[in-house]
Amino acid sequence: MAVLKVHGAVFSTASMRVFACLYEKDLDFQFVPIDMKAGQHKSETFLSLNPFGQVPALEVGDQKLFESRAITQYIAEEYADKGTQLTCPGKPLAPLLVWKEVEAHQFDPVASKLNWELVFKPMFGMTADPAVVEENEAKLGKVLDIYEARLAQSKYLACDCFTLADMHHLPNLHYLMGTPVKKLFDSRPHVSAWAANISSRPAWSKVVAMQKQ
Repeated sequence: MAVLKVHGAVFSTASMRVFACLYEKDLDFQFVPIDMKAGQHKSETFLSLNPFGQVPALEVGDQKLFESRAITQYIAEEYADKGTQLTCPGKPLAPLLVWKEVEAHQFDPVASKLNWELVFKPMFGMTADPAVVEENEAKLGKVLDIYEARLAQSKYLACDCFTLADMHHLPNLHYLMGTPVKKLFDSRPHVSAWAANISSRPAWSKVVAMQKQ
């Protein structure tokens, strides 16, 4: 089997998404740290892996992949016989496709803005913009209302098992739960139970542990 080589950064939500998938699949991989502060992601070497200059990038033999969700889809299908299934075997494909898109287009944009204001700005010595936080908290609340209704019917978003649709939420969710935005999850019982469930997975614990090494 070709060596899986991940070029990324341990605090990058997109990189964390790929790490989670690899750990769920119980796959060995080589991690190549990219120093984003030093601008390595804009270097000629990295741009040969991802011309957009964004982490992560995955090398598998002669193949070079970028875009975290495309990478996780590739891993889930290419290594279907390994580790966690991450799809809905024996179930209709449509809900998985829908909820993967919901994460990418409804959850991620507002969650990423909140994490930028509440987590990353303070990390870089910058001050959060209260108006941006308030606006995006309201938007996230509306998204989570829809999640609450869905999770009242299904243990996980796509079906009754953990899939890519749930896993893709973990990086942003991880950061949000360390901010006052946590209250939006806690106030919705089904969302709260789902968030606690997926955040406690052993594979995700390994991703979080990478940040402490």
